[in-house]
Amino acid sequence: MHDPCIEYDNMHKAIENIPENVALIPDGNRRWARNHRMTLLSGYSLGVKKAIDFGIWLKGLGVKTFTVWALSTENLNNRNRTELNVLYRLYVKTARDKKVLDLLAKNGARVKVIGNMALLPRNVSRALKSLESRTKRYKDFTINLLIAYSGKEDILHAAKALVYNAVRERQRRITEALLNSRLRTAAIPEPDLIIRTSGELRLSGFMPWQSSYSELYFTKKYWPDFSKSDLNRAISEFSRRKRRYGG
Repeated sequence: MHDPCIEYDNMHKAIENIPENVALIPDGNRRWARNHRMTLLSGYSLGVKKAIDFGIWLKGLGVKTFTVWALSTENLNNRNRTELNVLYRLYVKTARDKKVLDLLAKNGARVKVIGNMALLPRNVSRALKSLESRTKRYKDFTINLLIAYSGKEDILHAAKALVYNAVRERQRRITEALLNSRLRTAAIPEPDLIIRTSGELRLSGFMPWQSSYSELYFTKKYWPDFSKSDLNRAISEFSRRKRRYGG
């Protein structure tokens, strides 16, 4: 009997260049739900489950860090309250799900929550911070969860911190390293590969400071349909590229 998982394992063994840091913009959950005549909750639930699976697939390939954009500040401003409440309930449920916690423990996966948490309802931020705390001892794999995050807001946040320090400490010399240290995303390594689903050919403000030399991979598939084979194709494409850093 044909086993797609065995095929996947055999294929990825042949890949020579595995990225250390992979980032994801998991787009298309709402459109997938509409096309399948399913509820928004069903679409987002499948999307969240797929994101967890995706992280485990990456770890199996030897990737060290996975960064996923869960919710942007633009989403907070432009999505209706009903839709946001669906997402909030789902994030709280997932953060407290014993099966999810056990899976993270089994894979030594640490979750870091990054973003402007003040913009989230208190129960959501508490649940996510609890998830972060319960996984902080794991060292094998890191999952960075960007929520209430915007690239422009991240840079503005850093700039405000620099101005404050300049006035308070009379600090005049501002370097790239100093600005980087003030970003909310300062602890995230620069992504080697950024994957975006749903056919959108842009980053929409995703980690602009760190993505200058990231390789980009776009697919027309909606996020809930993204498979192990799709990931293998993305990693294989990355492996074939010749990365240049201004040369």
